[in-house]
Amino acid sequence: MTAEQGLALGIIALMMAAFVWDRFRYDLVAVGALLAALAVGIVPFRTAFSGFSDDIVIIVGSALLVSAGIARSGIMEWSIRRWAPNVSSIRAQLALLVIVVTVLSAFVKNIGALAIMMPIAFQFARRSKVSPSVFLMPMAFGSLMGGLMTQIGTSPNVVVSRMREEITGAAFTMFDFTPIGASLATAGAVFLISFYWLLPERTHGGMSMHEALDIQDYVTEAKVDKGSIVLGKTVGELLRLSDQDAVVTSIMRSDGLRVTPFPDAVLKEGDILLIEGDHESLDRLVAQAKLSVTGDRDPAFFEGRGLEAEAIEAVVGENSSLVGWSAQRLALYDRFNVNLLAISRKGERLQERLGTLSLRPGDVIMLQGNRQALPRILRELGCLPLAERPIHLGSGRQGIIPVVILIAAMAATAASLVPVPVAFFAAAAMMVFLKVIPIREVYTAVDGPILVMLAALIPVSDSLRSTGATDVIAGWLTGVGTALPPYGALALIVVSAMAVTPFLNNAATVLVMAPIAVAFAQGLEYRPEAFLMAVAIGAGCDFLTPIGHQCNTLVLGPGGYRFSDYPRLGLPLSALIVLISVPMLLLVWPI
Repeated sequence: MTAEQGLALGIIALMMAAFVWDRFRYDLVAVGALLAALAVGIVPFRTAFSGFSDDIVIIVGSALLVSAGIARSGIMEWSIRRWAPNVSSIRAQLALLVIVVTVLSAFVKNIGALAIMMPIAFQFARRSKVSPSVFLMPMAFGSLMGGLMTQIGTSPNVVVSRMREEITGAAFTMFDFTPIGASLATAGAVFLISFYWLLPERTHGGMSMHEALDIQDYVTEAKVDKGSIVLGKTVGELLRLSDQDAVVTSIMRSDGLRVTPFPDAVLKEGDILLIEGDHESLDRLVAQAKLSVTGDRDPAFFEGRGLEAEAIEAVVGENSSLVGWSAQRLALYDRFNVNLLAISRKGERLQERLGTLSLRPGDVIMLQGNRQALPRILRELGCLPLAERPIHLGSGRQGIIPVVILIAAMAATAASLVPVPVAFFAAAAMMVFLKVIPIREVYTAVDGPILVMLAALIPVSDSLRSTGATDVIAGWLTGVGTALPPYGALALIVVSAMAVTPFLNNAATVLVMAPIAVAFAQGLEYRPEAFLMAVAIGAGCDFLTPIGHQCNTLVLGPGGYRFSDYPRLGLPLSALIVLISVPMLLLVWPI
């Protein structure tokens, strides 16, 4: 082993130790590893930042944005209400998520299947009052196993199929992978559903300033219009849309009659509802029921003038010009072009319509207006803004549009019209162009630390190949494998591919390991098919780190996981994969 090869392995080992130690954030560890590799010369200066243009960075960033767009559209809440209204236990929710994402991944890109299902996982987590981390990593692992079932399910399968054609003249067909892949996916899904508790519950990073706000008693005023889906239904049916997290405190008929909001009270067109809850519950209820919280004062007023509508929370100050006045008497909309969306008053349940309620010092109000003008308006009104956080109440929803965008992107990749990075980048761009996601939320959705980590790690990982360290490892494997029986040799190939794939992407792992496996099989006078399949399985099953496959990386930030969390669930799953795959390989592809 040369000095450069030793340095490459040493830096990788130290980096992995730092990840497991978890003393520093993962992007800082990756940047430190890149700087160390540059300092010792194993990564040339000219390729130091090549990772920032790598396809994986584009895919992960775009998939995060697309997933956020789907989540914001409200289509996932509708899906849960339509197809899984009674799935309440955590295990049943996890089973549904893992099975669906596993099956989808057999026929579409696994990262696309995961992006579709992540918003549903967040909805289930909110419904069950648990952390999304309970669902996200098992889903990511399920998407990897689902990709094993067909030729198009994952890149390693495509590559080994091509390599078999070069060696034997016949490529693997679409469903040659299914007997073994389906067995592994079934056993893996059962394991994930049964042993998800091995994962600790995590939250998304540290608590930010806006998460410290805990205003549970906002009251908003919503109108039942002709297009509302709760027209003619009861209050109880309306509240089920928010998972009982909001309360209707009063109903006012169009004729001025006030109705007590009993659960069996039937809602009529023109009814004005006073609804109490936190801002997320109110938004979810209003969006799902298709109620109007702005009346005729549509936020499209701002968009029509090329302006951006935004909602902001503020406290009415002691000397505010709002004190003692109602929004109606002050002509708040006509004078300042802002909508009063909600009010919170400590220690009191509000029963009056928002427009007629006289404001007091200390009231927390939610105003919607032009983003650029709101700071000036708050100063004029004498209100103190709270820590900024995303408020969606009163904003529009694009419904089915983001799902159509994602399906179009996946169809384009399945038909080989465009590469995966281009398809997902175009889908992310369309989410912004069609205003599915406001521009101000774009860079929050893409999760910068994740992308920096990936970009920094790519040249560091590639140093294993460029210094020849992978060839040294291959020589060690060949030396060990010649002394093993057939099942031992297959297990060695699977385990080796699993160990290599965190540092090379899975397609590169196949390119490195497949020739070794074929030469190994030929040297022992075995048929190569089982060994090529072993490489594909090992390369497609990275359950030990968040950096080997983009699906694992995709859930790292949203799940709030630590590097050490992956082997907690992934190590026993990897052992299960090895135990099942070796006898299945010998059965389906005799050597």
